[in-house]
Amino acid sequence: MPKMFRVLSFWTGVFAVMALAGGLLPVALIFFAQTVFFLTVSFLNLSERMYIYIFGAYLTLFFVGFTYWSAFMMVPGGTQ
Repeated sequence: MPKMFRVLSFWTGVFAVMALAGGLLPVALIFFAQTVFFLTVSFLNLSERMYIYIFGAYLTLFFVGFTYWSAFMMVPGGTQ
């Protein structure tokens, strides 16, 4: 399971570099923070159950944040 968190940190790092190259600094910072989080958690040598709990909490926070952003922060129809 720690290896899967290292894989997650690799891919979030790739997305962070692509966002940085595209000029999306806030997105890049969010993905760099996720990279550091996943890499840190991968070296903690926790039990399988704890890794699943951490990943479940991460997904829950992501879905709540994404739902809030898409429901209340995005302008319907975009800006024209």
